[in-house]
Amino acid sequence: MGLFDSLMGNASETDVLKVERELSDWLIKGEQVEYAFKLYRDMIIFTNRRLILLDKQGVTGKKTEYHTVPYKSVSHYSVETAGTFEFDSELKIWIKGRTEPIEKSFRKDDNIFKVQLVLSYYVL
Repeated sequence: MGLFDSLMGNASETDVLKVERELSDWLIKGEQVEYAFKLYRDMIIFTNRRLILLDKQGVTGKKTEYHTVPYKSVSHYSVETAGTFEFDSELKIWIKGRTEPIEKSFRKDDNIFKVQLVLSYYVL
């Protein structure tokens, strides 16, 4: 997947070693990045211990929110695929103790299924 795909909101799998180096200050001893998906400026990162959601904010993207979720805290999740006249797919993750889900939008269905499969592996 190239730049055009990431601009359109498609999740592209990213080099885990590069992400691990970028997150070296955030990872605890023994924690490893196992999967990473990039959505334009945001990222969905699966480590051997938790889910990390990076949300780049602002025009420059220098401000970043790091949302960390232990896998055991995910109560449920859903995938809504794009319809005939709709272009967006959506992943919703409900966290214990929160009433509103964390939502991530995707432009095509193809990689939302890979993200869902990896999430299923860690949560179930």
